[in-house]
Amino acid sequence: MAGESETGKGFTVQDRRRFSPETGEPREDSGEHREGPEGESGAGQKDAAAPEAQAQEPLPAINFSTFIISLSTQALMHLGEIADPQSGKVNRDIAVAKQLIDIIGMLKDKTKGNLDAGEDRLTEDILYDLRMKYVEAVKKK
Repeated sequence: MAGESETGKGFTVQDRRRFSPETGEPREDSGEHREGPEGESGAGQKDAAAPEAQAQEPLPAINFSTFIISLSTQALMHLGEIADPQSGKVNRDIAVAKQLIDIIGMLKDKTKGNLDAGEDRLTEDILYDLRMKYVEAVKKK
């Protein structure tokens, strides 16, 4: 009867225990059995990333605009304009920021004539803002 469904007089009995009563091992359909590092069983341990993964919002669609925004966000972080999302600290690395700004500039040049009007305008605006912030950061240095 354990692990089986029985149909009787108008109702169904289903065993919902997470562990097999015979062996004490996690049942395959419980979702509890996970392999850890070096093949050790994760029995009885809940997947720590599961609640966090469920709470995260879905990632935006990958396209040229989101790629450029991603690079510009990294550049702003290295310019000290925004905090590092992992540490919460503001770190400045002007050389890395310059490299990211140059990468965006290179992408603008290499994609010339292949972008729609919105993508072209976004790239222009982001480059202008980042270059102005870079000049300010170099002056403060």
